[in-house]
Amino acid sequence: MKKQITLALLLISLSGKAQELFSMTEPASNMPSKSIAFRFDHLIMDEINSAKINYHLIPQIRLGISKKLMLNGSAFFSNRNKQFKGEGGSLYAKYRFLSNDALQRHFRMAAFGTISYNNSDIHQEEINMMGHNTGFEVGLVATQLLYKVALSSSLSFVKALDNGNHNKFIYGLENSKAINYSFSVGKLMLPKQYHNYQQTNLNFMTEILSQVNMGSGKYFLDIAPTVQLIINSATRIDLGYRKEISSNFLRTAPNGFVIRIEHNLFNVL
Repeated sequence: MKKQITLALLLISLSGKAQELFSMTEPASNMPSKSIAFRFDHLIMDEINSAKINYHLIPQIRLGISKKLMLNGSAFFSNRNKQFKGEGGSLYAKYRFLSNDALQRHFRMAAFGTISYNNSDIHQEEINMMGHNTGFEVGLVATQLLYKVALSSSLSFVKALDNGNHNKFIYGLENSKAINYSFSVGKLMLPKQYHNYQQTNLNFMTEILSQVNMGSGKYFLDIAPTVQLIINSATRIDLGYRKEISSNFLRTAPNGFVIRIEHNLFNVL
């Protein structure tokens, strides 16, 4: 009986978390406590008014310190300056301060922050802490799970500083601050019923991403649909496409594919 109860709780947990592993944003839920994840993000972006493809590789190490706290370290590599090289890195932390859990549903809120360093040239008005700008970001995220559907939204403040290698923020101090907003919805498509943790999950999600500059008032609005596979409850593969819907920002390469590969090791810390 004890083993049956444990298995039932595990399957409920799997069905709950599968569809809130978003690709472009982080949900309020954390990775499991005492776990380590190795993540590789591949951004294959089409440069505007050019035949060039911008490729960004962002390897990451993620640590589940406790059920409330997780940490993430990232490194940035790209081919933007005619050769593939390292450009910096970032540190991210998320603290879940609210959990209202019930059977196959929950509501959670978390605070998060990122500090980032980048030594490449500043070439767009959009402020981006994941591979483009030096600076910091702080914000809140809320996630609601309703059986096989997850809804998540975040609001954050982002501040750009001068990049390394004497690359100044060329758009003016008054335009170095912005507000980011996101809304994400994900649904577990397969399996229809859980029998064991080795079943492959198929999730589909769509995310809306937006930024408004606090100085200039300029903005962008993107949409990003993604198909996701979770294999053996430990390995995930995401294939998404980010598309600009509307913008009056100068952006170098807003459209392109985002591929994520991640593997989790549980109970190793």
